[in-house]
Amino acid sequence: MTVRSPETGIDPGVSKLLATLPAIAAITRNRGVPFTISWAHRLAGVLLVVFVGFHIYTLSALTSPGAYAEKMRLYQLPVLLFIEWALSLPVVFHALNGGRLILYESFRCRSDDLLLNWVVGLTLLYAGILAVLMLMGNQSVSAVFFWLIALPAASAAAYGLYARIRHTSHAWGWKLQRITGAFLLVMVPAHFLFMHLNPQMAKDAALVALRMQNPWIKLVDAALVAAVLYHGGYGVISIINDTIGSKELRKVAAAAVIAAMSALAILGLKLIGSI
Repeated sequence: MTVRSPETGIDPGVSKLLATLPAIAAITRNRGVPFTISWAHRLAGVLLVVFVGFHIYTLSALTSPGAYAEKMRLYQLPVLLFIEWALSLPVVFHALNGGRLILYESFRCRSDDLLLNWVVGLTLLYAGILAVLMLMGNQSVSAVFFWLIALPAASAAAYGLYARIRHTSHAWGWKLQRITGAFLLVMVPAHFLFMHLNPQMAKDAALVALRMQNPWIKLVDAALVAAVLYHGGYGVISIINDTIGSKELRKVAAAAVIAAMSALAILGLKLIGSI
């Protein structure tokens, strides 16, 4: 039988894992596991926004096949592939941990210790699967078929949460942040998985452009861009509100975040529409 920590109720294995990570060991010791998980979730959400910005930057080179091919050759360097894999861990953790928070907040699932253990375990399992796919690099999966499964599943998750929280007293900004979180719970892991199930499709400018011309794929890409930027922008503003004491500085910082997210959304949606 597993013995859980009396202070946190969390499996000792998860606590030990967090305590062995050099960057967060001191925080875990001083503030505890729940505090560490909360801030790990928030910071991982910021990385998700960075990923979208990086994707938009990369795809902007599609107008010049030679420049796009050069970027793809650069991204295939072993060190950059490792960085991509390593950064996928916090992003996927954010998606799965978001599912845990949704179950806790909106579905009254109070087995929080068990859910957290599942989040950590599934994140590590996903990282292992992704590493194998990146090393193999020779799969081929239909983009339309893949997203015909993933997008309806993500939409069903989002609608299920909407039906659950629409009559609650929370502000609609908060509700939309949770609904986009439910959507991204499926879409973010699916996106990483697809890009490495079908790696050749991402490397050839002509193939990428052909894929993005499909109306269904345009819908998928537009939904991802809109959901990530709203969800991430709301999360960054929440961090600002919790960490900046000055009301005036909070307003300036929040306005800067809104402007940045809006600019990225315009660039991303314009790019999707122009291909």
